[in-house]
Amino acid sequence: MHIRDSRPDDLRRIQTIYTHHVLTGTASFEEVPPGLDELARRRDDVLVRGMPYVVAETDGRVIGYAYAGPYRLRTAYRYSVEDSIYLDPECTGRGAGRALLAALVDRCTAAGCRQMIAVIGDSDNAASIGLHRSLGFEPAGMLKAVGFKFGRWVDSVLMQRPLGHGNATPPDDR
Repeated sequence: MHIRDSRPDDLRRIQTIYTHHVLTGTASFEEVPPGLDELARRRDDVLVRGMPYVVAETDGRVIGYAYAGPYRLRTAYRYSVEDSIYLDPECTGRGAGRALLAALVDRCTAAGCRQMIAVIGDSDNAASIGLHRSLGFEPAGMLKAVGFKFGRWVDSVLMQRPLGHGNATPPDDR
C-alpha cells in the first residue's frame, strides 16, 4: 500500500468510494452523492488552503482517501482542522485507514496546525472511533440525534487530538 497526494484523475474512484458511503452508511450525513464537478471543487478548496488530500493505493488502484480541512471558517479556528477518511468497503481491515489518518496527522502538524477534530457520523461507528482512538484522539463529546438518515436519528461523535505542541505554546505567527 502506498499513500500519496491525490490527483485529478483519482476523482472518479473517489466518487465511487464516497457514493457507496453516502448511499449505504451514516459516516456521511449527505443523502445525495455529489457529482464529479462538486468533488473536484471540494478537493480544490482543500488544496488551495494548503491542506492535505491523500489517497491509499494498492496495485495502482485507489482503495481509500482522506483529507483535512478547516474545522470552522472563523479566523480564531485557523489552527484547527477536521479530518475525513473513506475506504473502499472491500478494503477495510488492511491498515489503509490508519495509514491515511497518520499521513494527515503528520502533514497537518508540519503545516503548523495545533488540533485535529474528528466529527464521526453515528455513535455506532466503532471502526472509525477505534481508528481515531488508536492514533491518539480522545473523546470530546457527542451531539445526540443531530442527523436523520435512513429513517432514524443519528449522533455525531466528536474526538480530538493535539498536533505538535498543541495548546502548550502560542502559534509561531502570533
